Amino acid sequence: MIGKTQVQSVKVQQVSVGKINTAFGFETALDKQQATARIFLSEVGLQGDECADPKHHGGVERALHQYPAEHYAYWQSQFPDRGWQAPGMGENISTVGMKEHTVCIGDRYQWGEAIIEVSQPRSPCYKLNVRWNAEGMSEQMQQLSYCGWLYRVIQTGYVSQDDELVLLSRDESALTVKQVADYFFNDPLNADGLAKIVASDKLTQKWRDTAEKRLVTGEVEVWDYRLFGELRA
Repeated sequence: MIGKTQVQSVKVQQVSVGKINTAFGFETALDKQQATARIFLSEVGLQGDECADPKHHGGVERALHQYPAEHYAYWQSQFPDRGWQAPGMGENISTVGMKEHTVCIGDRYQWGEAIIEVSQPRSPCYKLNVRWNAEGMSEQMQQLSYCGWLYRVIQTGYVSQDDELVLLSRDESALTVKQVADYFFNDPLNADGLAKIVASDKLTQKWRDTAEKRLVTGEVEVWDYRLFGELRA
């Protein structure tokens, strides 16, 4: 598949966790701090990492968020003087060498004692606009598929930033994270793309159900609240 590169192992640059607090004008755990010690990874995430909005974040299908550190240079070019660096997107894992077009849905990685599996792209929301004082950033992130991705935990255990992510398995027919995001966000009524999403059995069920609903109804759900925090005309 064009653009799909199989990386066997990648060094973790930083591991981050966050507690719920009031920051940037709302309750959030987005403001995470580096965790240098070994830390336990359960089925719902890293020990000490909290979630202020469990309806839209966290849970077994969204236990971890990884974001490519390479993207920060782009955001710096678009919105200068913001101090862009990990974990500015609220990510738990920061890496160099893994991007949305090289990581596939269903990829399994050994990370320390744990095994994790890519479950879905991250859906950008307006809180990133507020956090970085960068109007339109979430929409741009969605259009570029610079979203990062989420994991489910297959095997719990202790992990650390000293442990590499080692690829254990990949389905050669799997969609990349970018392909799923491009179909879902940027060509949302493309029947062929939606059918591929529905058939992606390692993709989070909610994404597959949404794609199936679009195929039936021919309608796309309203994204304004997620992207902008309000309904736009």
